[in-house]
Amino acid sequence: MVPGSEAAEAERCDPSDVLADRIVGPPPGKGKGPVANVLPRERQLAVLAALVDGNSERAVSRMTDVSRAAISRFGLALGTGAQRLHDRLVRGLRCELIQADEVFSYVGKKQARVTEKDAPGIGETYSFTALDTASRLVIAWRVGKRDMETCGPFIADLRSRLLVMPQITTDGFAPYIATVAEHFGLSVDYMQTVKNYRTGSYRGPDHRYEPPRDPFITKHTIYGAPDAKKASTSYVERLNGTTRHLLGRMRRLCYAFSKAPEHHRAAVALHYTYFNLCWTVRTLRVTPAMEAGLTGHVWSLEELLDAIMIEPAGEKPQPQPLEHRQPAAPARPLPGGRGFLRLVTAPTPALRRPTVQPDPPPPVAPVTPAHDAPPAGSVQLDLLSWRPKPRAPEQLSLFPEPPPE
Repeated sequence: MVPGSEAAEAERCDPSDVLADRIVGPPPGKGKGPVANVLPRERQLAVLAALVDGNSERAVSRMTDVSRAAISRFGLALGTGAQRLHDRLVRGLRCELIQADEVFSYVGKKQARVTEKDAPGIGETYSFTALDTASRLVIAWRVGKRDMETCGPFIADLRSRLLVMPQITTDGFAPYIATVAEHFGLSVDYMQTVKNYRTGSYRGPDHRYEPPRDPFITKHTIYGAPDAKKASTSYVERLNGTTRHLLGRMRRLCYAFSKAPEHHRAAVALHYTYFNLCWTVRTLRVTPAMEAGLTGHVWSLEELLDAIMIEPAGEKPQPQPLEHRQPAAPARPLPGGRGFLRLVTAPTPALRRPTVQPDPPPPVAPVTPAHDAPPAGSVQLDLLSWRPKPRAPEQLSLFPEPPPE
């Protein structure tokens, strides 16, 4: 390979840019690119529409008449550009109520089948997701194992995109406690909501996919003074259901699961970016990005494709000083960004007008009814009119006199 040639320049550039050139062609002024085979724009839109609608790569290949290898490379380029677009748009948010959860999937094979010979990232994989309750905006996500190594960068990414100290609600995953305290401080309002889906020792055949409708929910305050009425994970769990519907790689009991970790991360990034910019929430009637104030219209697939493929690599958002959400009790920031010192008061009962008690009535002496004697000639006896008759006293002797002889 000759230094300075097109092949050498291609190796030194970003691999995602090379993949984009192979699929959609190079941007104007960049040259012809390393490969002249370019996918027509109509096919690009068809492949993108099929991917974000939950189809597998083989199904997309049958519908669009594009080879599966080209679809795989195109999906990797779309996911890389979607992550860059998300990093540029989703930052400086003022979200006050956040829910976080993790959704299960796997790459290559189930965790029980993983051996030492398998590459890193093979086996069970979780997608950590943080959702704004008010706008349904997916603020941050992280794909990896369900451990501290994935949870820490996930919370750090969430912290870097906010300008307001939020109230956070998660499930009972233990690493959340340490990571939330590290990045948000001990004064953040943080509560864990734990659901016990198991009732007794019996578990039906669909216990994994059809849990009881009325689970027993327990809430635990970890830091601060969160509002228990607002602490829930319902919206982010509903998002997990939408994710499994629109992302075929996470659908259970099928062969559409990812075969490589990098392709799985790219598919997750493409899905959440599409959800934020193009998916209209039925209850809000707008997209999450519109409700959060990041854009003013619903993005079309053409606009999303153009923005993804030309988005350059940029810097990740950096943590900014947090403000306390309003309205709130008097608060002042602690030195070193350790949180806020707040005035927390217990709710006072509503004041009621004192009721005037009337004076008690005077005591009334009981009246004994008078029982008159029955009239003369009456044969009816009155038991209440009986009185003992007076009798003359009679002297009794203990030693009686003997009788006369």
